[in-house]
Amino acid sequence: MTETKQLPKRDELDPKVTWDLTPIFKDDAAFEAAFTAFQTKIPELAKLQGTLKNGGTALLNAVETILAAYRQLEVLYVYSHLKNDQDTKNTKYQGLNAKATNLLSQTSAATAWLEPEILTLSDETIEKYFAETPALALYRHFINNVTADRAHTLPAEQEALLAGASEIFDASAKTFSILNNADFKFPVVADEKGEKVQLSHGVYGQLLESTNRKVRKDAFKELYTVYDQFQNTLAQTLVSHAKMHNYKAKIRHFDSARQAALNSNHIPESVYDTLVAEVHQHLPLLHRYVALRKKLLGVDELHTYDLYTPLLGEAPIKFSYEEASEKALAALQVMGDDYLAHVKEAFNSRWIDVVENEGKRSGAYSSGCYDTNPYILMNWHDSLDQLYTLVHEMGHSIHSYYTRHNQPYVYGDYTIFLAEIASTTNENILTEYLLATEKDPKVRAFILNHYLDGFKGTVFRQTQFAEFEHFLHTEDAKGTPLTSDVLSKFYGDLNAEFYGPDLVRDPEIALEWSRIPHFYYNYYVYQYSTGFSAAAALSKKIWNQEEGALDHYLNYLKAGNSDFPIEVMKKAGVDMTKPDYLREAFKVFEARLNELESLVEQLKD
Repeated sequence: MTETKQLPKRDELDPKVTWDLTPIFKDDAAFEAAFTAFQTKIPELAKLQGTLKNGGTALLNAVETILAAYRQLEVLYVYSHLKNDQDTKNTKYQGLNAKATNLLSQTSAATAWLEPEILTLSDETIEKYFAETPALALYRHFINNVTADRAHTLPAEQEALLAGASEIFDASAKTFSILNNADFKFPVVADEKGEKVQLSHGVYGQLLESTNRKVRKDAFKELYTVYDQFQNTLAQTLVSHAKMHNYKAKIRHFDSARQAALNSNHIPESVYDTLVAEVHQHLPLLHRYVALRKKLLGVDELHTYDLYTPLLGEAPIKFSYEEASEKALAALQVMGDDYLAHVKEAFNSRWIDVVENEGKRSGAYSSGCYDTNPYILMNWHDSLDQLYTLVHEMGHSIHSYYTRHNQPYVYGDYTIFLAEIASTTNENILTEYLLATEKDPKVRAFILNHYLDGFKGTVFRQTQFAEFEHFLHTEDAKGTPLTSDVLSKFYGDLNAEFYGPDLVRDPEIALEWSRIPHFYYNYYVYQYSTGFSAAAALSKKIWNQEEGALDHYLNYLKAGNSDFPIEVMKKAGVDMTKPDYLREAFKVFEARLNELESLVEQLKD
């Protein structure tokens, strides 16, 4: 019998392919000591309540003391969540993460009074404080952010109750995460060599790219047997999470959960609506691409499991992690010497956790905080797609590096709205580099195919997700009972509308909502689409070395939260309140679709 391939255990990995967390804490004992020391500070934070009426110095002291506490707390939380994510089955690190999360909840409750108390001060009083206490000037934008939300901030006691209940509010998301990453037992399937492999999130994605149709069909069918079995439970966790968003929006006097979510970044709701409208207007381009896929694969029926395999058969290029690292450095040279130096530091200083192991959190991300390295989690397998993922996450990490080294702590982070622009600018730069250096028609066609798939997955697919997410929240707000059947019906119909008549309506895809972690975030996914589209405009300017383009871009990376996201992007050269940047992105998609269609005709001759 053929032996089933198993993922390695965490302690079996070569340390060189794991991240080095010792710069945060040298060991778990150091974490425990810092944790214990921090606990004594929480009562002191609460004692500051009621002092803001005493003048500008008192306001300055409260703001700086609370920010300093959060700065220390973030280090504790980042260490615990990275340790937990590297092996979600490890109960020790589950416990550390739970402790840090609880500490965050306690701290939030102890400081929830700050914003309501600032709002008890009139604008005239606050201006007086600024005049009498020059050191407060640093925090003007921070305080203006608070006063801009006067209508949506509750009295201090109510804010404390909400903050104290944060772990309860997050229960549905945490339940889904444990089910999806640790408890679900996925079937064993055969890979291209006929060897049995244990399905996991990472393995599933790899098998869907297989050129063997039976391999990808079996992976698709078998994966969804698990989600089908638990669809009612998963509907309950997802709907409960949406109810939480709607409840919090209502008590804060917002018109909707979406308004509340976008308000936190001062993003007009029109940006969301414009995205959906522009994507729907350009769905014929996606339908055309799906039709091309069906034609090139030579199938009578195109199924969902056919959407991710290369159009031209076996990949003519793939990269090991070492090769991908070299290619990333070559592609990103256009970003300048300083940017490249930090990329090299990421590779040389073990910021990256590379390979998949048993129990490791699925997917990829960049994480960290003001006083840690901007770490990257990956689940590596040799492919072009993983090169793109590496460059994508590196964009996040270098964004974090620049922000944290150019802004004070109060502005040393950035919104998700800005984050996705940095990561996808890197992706677009990589595409430009590959198309400029690869001359083999088969390789070029493969790269174009990858770009078009990436656009499909980021702009079209994430907008589809955004539309489903909005349906979920709006229907719940209306009081509609949202069973798994209701969710699947809407999702199946929406998927059919997006991909058009050439894609068979597989029953399994109607359940896709049940396995998407991002639906447990708060109106998050639309930012992938807007970010990718804005990145198309920025990367074009950088690649063409337009005067001032790189400097404007680096200034955006350094801006952090020092201004509202829309304004930061305007300074970088993209006005995201208008549809122009989306239309420019669709022009690039169409041009590259045209080139791919032309190339495949040449390859036939």
